[in-house]
Amino acid sequence: MASTPDFIHRFVPGNDAAAPVLLLLHGTGGNENDLIPLGTALREGAPLLSPRGRTLENGMPRFFRRLAEGVFDEEDLIKRTHELADFVASARLHYQFQRRKLVAAGYSNGANIAASMLLLRPEVLDGAILFRAMLPLVPKQVADVAGMPVFLSGGRADPIIPPESTDKLAQLLQAAGASVELVWSSAGHRLTTFDIEGSKRWLKERFP
Repeated sequence: MASTPDFIHRFVPGNDAAAPVLLLLHGTGGNENDLIPLGTALREGAPLLSPRGRTLENGMPRFFRRLAEGVFDEEDLIKRTHELADFVASARLHYQFQRRKLVAAGYSNGANIAASMLLLRPEVLDGAILFRAMLPLVPKQVADVAGMPVFLSGGRADPIIPPESTDKLAQLLQAAGASVELVWSSAGHRLTTFDIEGSKRWLKERFP
């Protein structure tokens, strides 16, 4: 067994041998428990790996620092992205799911660091579901994500995530070879039944 992964986290083993492991990444102020119900809704019986962000903003956990709303501390983002990717690699060994597919499912801040992982460390992921994500950074060199399945779900009335930034993220991933499905609703920042049902369908199609 590998050493214990160093993020505070929850791991739910699941009972569906065919399901991918879902890496659940919470939004600002969330924790390792927040997205467990979402993971169960996306794929009943799937193993769930849910870490808590290590950065605090006014006492609220996040996965990386920001300088202002929508303005990220890029140096910290890159550092935290590699930390999270290393955690995922360690957890694969510790919980012995090396042969399982692993799909990130992130919301808001969690979706943004999942997008950063796609751009910087895609080898630790087999796919991603990004709820309310924006382009987190533009790397000097985007990693090869040829064939990587990505589901992006945005809200046209979202007061936090500019739609054009979500579009830019989709375009950058597509240019790097990812297979991106971008869907929009009239929703705001909160998740809706539309988001969950759409991503659930996508997950079943892509990872049957």
